[in-house]
Amino acid sequence: MKLPRDLNGAVLARRLQVYGYGVTRQSGDHLRLTTKRNGEHHLTIPRHSVLKPGTLAGILKEVASHLGIAKEAELHELLG
Repeated sequence: MKLPRDLNGAVLARRLQVYGYGVTRQSGDHLRLTTKRNGEHHLTIPRHSVLKPGTLAGILKEVASHLGIAKEAELHELLG
């Protein structure tokens, strides 16, 4: 599945709630998300109007790695 080119940070943060991530703080235009699923994990997401494809790919790779799921399955569930 191809990564979307129009996804912003706030929307991604809402979609990551499926995996138990929630916003724990905001500093400037960056959101700090935390989940306790599979152990505590912190993630920082820029709250830009559009996320660059490389940034989005890195965030999704980090989430998939922490949760132990396939990246394709994650893409389909989050962006499907």
